[in-house]
Amino acid sequence: MTFDMVREAAKQPHTDPMVTVAIRSDGSVESVTFVRSSGVPAIDEAIRHIVQSQANYQAFPPGLVREFDVVEIRRTWHFDMAIRLY
Repeated sequence: MTFDMVREAAKQPHTDPMVTVAIRSDGSVESVTFVRSSGVPAIDEAIRHIVQSQANYQAFPPGLVREFDVVEIRRTWHFDMAIRLY
């Protein structure tokens, strides 16, 4: 899905989705979980695609690896002329 397609989907009435992304210590994506869906399947699928398309993320530094196997990041996504994370 292109960003133009996402912008078109975002023109539909929707809620700003809240998404938790779990990143493994090697930088791979463990999961993408919707705490709150946008209510528009195309937007939710675009978010999954955006997160996966940016993988592999940077591996954790050694100090963090000793403490954590996985880090979860939760953000609210807002779509307008750009995609913004809050």
